[in-house]
Amino acid sequence: MMPIRYRQQTNIYSESIITYSGSKSGQNLGRCDLGEEAGKTQFLRVLGRREVLALAFGAMIGWSWAVLSGDWISSAGTLGAIVAFLIGGSAILLIGLTYAELASALPLAGGEHVYSERALGAGASFVCTWGIILGYVSVVTFEAVALPTVLDSLIPGLDKVHLWQIAGWDVYLSWVLVGVAGSVIMTALNVVGVRMVALVQSVVVLAILLVGVLFVSGALFTGDVSNMQPLFKDGVSGITLVLVMVPFMFVGFDTIPQAAEEIDLPFKDIGAVLMISVAMAIVWYGLIVLGVGLVLDETAIDYSGVVTAVANSAIYGEVGGTVLLIAGLAGIITSWNAFILGGSRAIYALAHSGLLPKFLGELHPKYHTPRNAILLIGALSMIGPFFGRPALVWVVDAGGLGIVIAYGMVALSFLILRKKEPELERPYKVRYGKFVGVTALVLSIGLGLLYLPGSPAALIWPQEWGIVLAWTVLGGILYGFARNSAA
Repeated sequence: MMPIRYRQQTNIYSESIITYSGSKSGQNLGRCDLGEEAGKTQFLRVLGRREVLALAFGAMIGWSWAVLSGDWISSAGTLGAIVAFLIGGSAILLIGLTYAELASALPLAGGEHVYSERALGAGASFVCTWGIILGYVSVVTFEAVALPTVLDSLIPGLDKVHLWQIAGWDVYLSWVLVGVAGSVIMTALNVVGVRMVALVQSVVVLAILLVGVLFVSGALFTGDVSNMQPLFKDGVSGITLVLVMVPFMFVGFDTIPQAAEEIDLPFKDIGAVLMISVAMAIVWYGLIVLGVGLVLDETAIDYSGVVTAVANSAIYGEVGGTVLLIAGLAGIITSWNAFILGGSRAIYALAHSGLLPKFLGELHPKYHTPRNAILLIGALSMIGPFFGRPALVWVVDAGGLGIVIAYGMVALSFLILRKKEPELERPYKVRYGKFVGVTALVLSIGLGLLYLPGSPAALIWPQEWGIVLAWTVLGGILYGFARNSAA
């Protein structure tokens, strides 16, 4: 059998030993019997440590910290919301450990697909990967709705030509066109190539961090602890309402394994950067909630639009609010970038395994990007703005279910591969692997139960369950077409 060799610009492998040459990543990985056809890729290995960290962290923080912080505090109280993020973040850290080990051991485009197919087989792998793609598409759709939302705050009057009303929210043509235009631009940017995406991501994340530091430091110096009352609201039920959003808020670290074939780092470092990005996101969300709680009391939060921007206005005046809105706009760009990138690589991997139609696995001849997969995600995201601002919550909840399903199946794959392939070289090997894997699996199942009927945070019918069902039907159609074509 011939060795699998990865070069900086082309990857061609057959059944054998994975080795990398021509980059920082050169090392032996162990056996990887994935098949010759699945490995004919031409991705560019251009993402360094800074770009990878910016990709994952920027994906996780996005715009939600600016627009949803008031909802979290209103649901659980300031301290209750922070506790929810600590609990949920700890669960994501454990789940992230399973990803970190698998990403370093099997650094191939597709992440969840690669791990679950190897451990559970093709059918289970499709369910796992289609679930995480739902999460990615939900985030991209969220950003397509968030863009006109934040621009409406910056430029009042973005409400021309009334179309219809959904869930009490008036939808305007001008508002829809802004969201669709944003989708077109971000889709085109991702087709052009990962270098441009990485550059934009790094610059924008740095700007967001700067604004965040100024906001939190200002809140600590000028805020009042009395504003944080009540510290807890509605007890466990309130914390649960926030906790159900946590998987959606932290989805993004898993874009690292999706883009594994474009990362130019030693494989051990891929796992380490992944874990650092999750820890940074936990700290970020906790501090943002604390800052808003210190500056605004319960009444102010209830009557504020973009709550974090209002809080920054209370600290720095009108300019402060504008600056934070611009930072929120920047956060939209970071998430949009990262999830188009991650989602398109996951679709690409499924197509190359014969689980989605082949045309979704085609790479652009010049830019080496999965253009058709990117175009599919872009087209789906354009639907969101037609449903107005209520779509923000609907896609958060529906996408969260797909995310925790994928997390659970990755944790199960982690456990199976530990037992099935103990000889597989794991550059980032997790200590107490069985405990970590079992705990991650249990936590994923626990998070998944929060979305089901009977839970205080159950998905709403027909909006949220409708999204899940529509996604399931679309996946079934595409899967059936691909399998019939291969027969």
